[in-house]
Amino acid sequence: MKLMRLGAPGKERPAVRTDDGRVLDLSPVTADIDGAFLSSGGLDRARAAVEGGALAEWDTAGLRVGAPVARPGKVVCIGLNYRDHAEETGAPVPTRPVVFMKDPGTVVGPYDQVLIPRGSVRTDWEVELAVVIGGRARYLESPEDGLRHIAGYAISNDVSEREFQLDHSSQWDLGKSCETFNPLGPWLVTRDEIDDPQSLGLSLAVNGVRRQHGTTRDMIFEVGQLVAYLSNYMVLEPGDVINTGTPAGVALGLPGTPYLRPGDTVELSVDGLGEQRQTFAQA
Repeated sequence: MKLMRLGAPGKERPAVRTDDGRVLDLSPVTADIDGAFLSSGGLDRARAAVEGGALAEWDTAGLRVGAPVARPGKVVCIGLNYRDHAEETGAPVPTRPVVFMKDPGTVVGPYDQVLIPRGSVRTDWEVELAVVIGGRARYLESPEDGLRHIAGYAISNDVSEREFQLDHSSQWDLGKSCETFNPLGPWLVTRDEIDDPQSLGLSLAVNGVRRQHGTTRDMIFEVGQLVAYLSNYMVLEPGDVINTGTPAGVALGLPGTPYLRPGDTVELSVDGLGEQRQTFAQA
């Protein structure tokens, strides 16, 4: 299934997008797509309602597309998880996952305007595969267990301000947690629809010029491994988001490439997960 949330910020309603492009109102099944829904058999109930023809088609013309999950409890990010990205930034290839946190309030819709922070001169882009947790995960023992705790996948743009990230603190959080810095969606694609999360192409263009083009095959630490690893250091709750890293092609790694400025547009895609498009504006 492809789950969506539609409507004004804070007033989104849940929906399902069918394979033939129709949008069905999921409100009879749940008030929202959140951790409670994902952990209580909500996906099975939604699937049964779709298959049983119990959901009305929804005219979505003019409606905003929100992030496909309600504000997560936490957003956990993995840095330098593609060998070519580590190399382009001059960082050593990690032997253990590089973990940092991002303010959950950064999560916005896939087509929402993204704000360049005041004083920023190095706002950057990062297309990523996002994992949404479907069941409480603690002390998992294997990548297979990790995969079983995933509800689904989405596109994430891990927007980053590099001066804030690298020069203003020994931690990365300042450059990662600015408002609107995590467009997510348009869909939460359930785990059963993605045969292999390690065979997905990722692409990103800035003002129509392709900057990133990679594949999740090149991850240093694979999706199931990451979920299991993190669960041994923190409890992952339903609805939590994991950004799994970005391939080469960010402005930080491309000398002479301009960083994002007001009016720039960024377009992202991941195989099977849809597309995003944001216009950047000054905060």
